[in-house]
This record gives sequence, structure tokens and C-alpha cells, in this order.
Amino acid sequence: MSFTTTGEHEAIRKAVREFGEEELKPVAREHDETGEYPEDLRRKAAELDFVAPHVPEEYGGAGMDMIARIVVTEELWRADPGLGSAIGSAGFGSSMLLKYGDEWMKEEWLTRITAGESASCSCISEPAHGSNVAGMETTAEKDGDEWVIDGNKMWITNGTVADVAVVMAKTSPSEGHKGITAFLVPTDRDGWQPTKIDNKLGIRASDLAEIVIDDVRVPERNVIGEVDAGFYQLMDFFASGRTGVAAQAVGAAQGAFDAALEYAGEREQFDQKIGEFQAIRHKLAEMATDIEAARSLTYRAGANVEEGNPDRAAKFAAMAKLFASEHAVEVADEALQVFGGAGYVTDHPAERYYRDARITKIYEGTSEIQKNIIADRLL
Repeated sequence: MSFTTTGEHEAIRKAVREFGEEELKPVAREHDETGEYPEDLRRKAAELDFVAPHVPEEYGGAGMDMIARIVVTEELWRADPGLGSAIGSAGFGSSMLLKYGDEWMKEEWLTRITAGESASCSCISEPAHGSNVAGMETTAEKDGDEWVIDGNKMWITNGTVADVAVVMAKTSPSEGHKGITAFLVPTDRDGWQPTKIDNKLGIRASDLAEIVIDDVRVPERNVIGEVDAGFYQLMDFFASGRTGVAAQAVGAAQGAFDAALEYAGEREQFDQKIGEFQAIRHKLAEMATDIEAARSLTYRAGANVEEGNPDRAAKFAAMAKLFASEHAVEVADEALQVFGGAGYVTDHPAERYYRDARITKIYEGTSEIQKNIIADRLL
């Protein structure tokens, strides 16, 4: 099994990097400070097939393999994690639609997402339930030919900007994880009440919300897949999701490193560039090594996801997310140290990468959860 990129993958990297340099970097600080969601950039990215690139061409996507998608994510986050997150998450929930949704769902929504016309969101976490998906309290009850959904979802990416949501709800509450169903919910329904969360540490350009779902009604045909099978359907995407976060972490680390390397070649102290001091050179050497190790493990996870071996994919995805996220935070910390006092203010991107990288240790399963997953597959 190959864990390296092909010429096609590198061509994609070149295209995304150019987009990042020309479109994202110039406005990254502004979006971080204002928290404004970059809808215009999402539409531009969609024109280049950077939004939901896994979606097949028949629904407007590029049909990219897992390694190509890793490259896209990595380069978007290298340019700026906040904007990269906003663009990369625009199709949240689309994998569920693609694999388990009815044809009308795909034709109506996947084409809008890949065209940049709409964003989607995936509603799983709740105020009292994050890692414990099976503990969710949102319910859906059958009423004639409709389902009535009630509950409260938390930490929902794209919560205030999405036009459609994939909502996980208990349809058989006494059955635990065996009683969860996925629903397709247009966000213009009565009772759908999103509230933006804008006091975030990082990735501020990415929309985040709490959503109150109060007697939201959807037709029976809006069930995605099978009733009470939602948890098992969701499990199909944990490995790819965690590999995607590992790619985010690699990109954030690379961006922080690039900024530190450039600064070390410009900043002078004691009549020489600080990059000539052994202390700085050793920092840069260790940072570069950590990034390459994280990238290699991430590509290996991606290759296993692409191959379709569930156990190996789960193990390597957890390893990649754990290693890449932990080291992204360390690399961003060292990058800020290279900048010294200049890195502690917003004049340079070092402090932004430092803040942005931290989220990769939390979502899609915390580092602690990844260790549990890895250990379960070792014993």
C-alpha cells in the first residue's frame, strides 16, 4: 500500500496552495478579528472543486480520493485554519447523504453544496453529550407521515449559515445507540433556532452555533438510511473524519512553521539573523521533523480509509489525529517562541496559528478518546 502522493495529488496541492496564497492569506487576519463567515470565498473555492471534493462528478463534485482530500484540507489550513475550516466544512453531513441518502436528497442538496450555493451542517453533539454520542437526548417522534424533532444541539459548525442539516435524534430512546436515526432537515423549518457562538479561542472565521430544535417537523421521506440505524451509519465516517482533522493539524503546523522559518531569516539580533543561532536552528529542525512524521502518518491513515479496512482505518485514523494534533500545538508554540514578543501580538500570524491549532486536539474525538481507540486495537 502506497502512502505517498501521485503527480495528480501534487497538482491539486499546487492549485490549492495558489488559492490559499492569493485568496485566503490576504484576508485571514480580518476574518479572524471580525469573525465574519467567508461566503464569497466558499463560492470561489467551490468553483475550483475544493468544497466537498469527495462528492462524485454526477453531483457536481470532483470525486477525489482520500489522499487528494487530505491534500486539499492540509493546504487550506496551511494558508489559514479559520478560513480553511469554513471552506472545508461547507459540506458537513454530505458523506452521510452520499452513502445513505435517497436519490432526491443527493440531487437536491449535494449539487447545491458542491456549487457553493449552500452550506450544510451535521448535528450530533449536545450540551451534555459530546464524545458520548449514544447519550444524546434529542428525540424524534412519529406523527402520521411526519417526524417531530425536539432537542438541543451544541458546537455545530455552520449552525447559522447552513441551509440544510443532518440531525441525529433518538427514535427509540430506550435502546441507546441502537435507537438513533439520521434526518435531513432544511434549516428554514419552523422551530429551528440557531444562536451563534462567537467567543471562540480560534478558527473564528468558521461559523459555530448552538441549535434549539423545537417541534421541527419533517416528512417521513427525510429519514436518511434506516430508522434506528443512524449510529451505525455515523460510525462509517469516524475514520475519515478523524483523518481529516489530522490533515487540518498538519496544515496548521506547516503554516506556523513556514511563518517562523521566514521570520528567522529576516529578524536580526547581535548582528546576525536569528536563524543562524543554533538554538533557533534546532527548533526549526525539530518542528520540520514533527510535521513530516505527522504528515506521513496522516497519509497512511488516508490510504487505509481509501482501502476500506475498518479496523486498520480506525486505528491509524486515531493515531494520525492524536499525533498530528498534539504536535501541531507543539509546533505552533515553538513557532511563536521563534517570533518572541512579536509573535504575541496580531501583527504576525504566529499567535493565530497557536490559537487555531488547539481545536484539533478536541473535536472529532479528544486526544483521550483517540488513546482509548488505539489501545482497544492493541490488546
